Amino acid sequence: MGIPSFNKITNWEYWPSYLFYVPLLPYAIYLAIKARSFGFFSAVNPGIEGSGNGLESKYKTLQLLPSNYRPNSIFVEKGENLDKILPKIAKSNIQFPLIIKPDIGFRGLLVTKIKDEADLSVYLKKYNSINLIIQEFVDYKKECGIFYHRIPGEKKGNITSITLKKYLTVMGNGNSTLLDLILYDERAKRYAKYLFELNKNSLEFIPKNKEEVVLNMIGNHSKGTQFINGNYLINSELECFLDELNAKIDGWYYGRMDLKYNNFDELLKGESFKIIEINGIISEPTHIYDASKGSYFKALKSIQNHWKLIYIIGVKNKKLNKGNYTNLSYLIAVYFNYKKYLNKVTR
Repeated sequence: MGIPSFNKITNWEYWPSYLFYVPLLPYAIYLAIKARSFGFFSAVNPGIEGSGNGLESKYKTLQLLPSNYRPNSIFVEKGENLDKILPKIAKSNIQFPLIIKPDIGFRGLLVTKIKDEADLSVYLKKYNSINLIIQEFVDYKKECGIFYHRIPGEKKGNITSITLKKYLTVMGNGNSTLLDLILYDERAKRYAKYLFELNKNSLEFIPKNKEEVVLNMIGNHSKGTQFINGNYLINSELECFLDELNAKIDGWYYGRMDLKYNNFDELLKGESFKIIEINGIISEPTHIYDASKGSYFKALKSIQNHWKLIYIIGVKNKKLNKGNYTNLSYLIAVYFNYKKYLNKVTR
């Protein structure tokens, strides 16, 4: 049961991702020619494997952050059994519920909230052929993505995108079950199969009138979370805080931080928040998926502007001997490794 066709046509939030990138391929080729390399972007974030091309280790990338800003996390090597993992969880002060996900992942792939040991055992049996990362569940109520960049050699950077994330919720009416509320809701019913599985023990529950029920607290669009343009929140105070933080992160010049926090005033002061993920060159300025503020062509323009930043930063790092370009054969290998890994995980 999907959203009506008219909404799919007018709301590019649900369009396939290639429609945001294929139209810009000529511009990408132009930048490659200008840089004299198809791998100019590999020099952008020398501190992250592949500059954050999607095949980097999430666990290793998190370690770049100051410890007080990142959630407690452990690396789970493929094939590790539950008896070996549980002591590591306890030692790292991680309690249930917790978050588990592939160490290499994208677009919310297999990100799951685990409520107890039994859930964890089931997940591990399904996905023990890949490396995983376990994190504490950060119980702050809000989530956002902040896109930041800094030109090498300069002390100050800029924020180019803030995306506020609204978790998928339904409103009770005192009569309908949670199952019916999901099917009645235009957004929720698009993710019905996933939500039914996630909330399988609560589907017959009848929420009170005007009772808001959060169906999922994984802040990814593929899980139903709505992306809201929060660029009005960009200010010099927040940029100064990101400058100070960026100075503590070795080799990261461009990308998006995903944070959980309580309120924006505390975030501006550097209080009560955790960075749950840091991304590199494949990051998106996700505010573009808010179709209520802007247009499809503005979205394309925003992506183009960010690709220009990748070019500027990559070229500058190359000149400063802080990063190197890769060749075309490496890029082809990255693509096929990505496809191979994705096929393995989805199997």
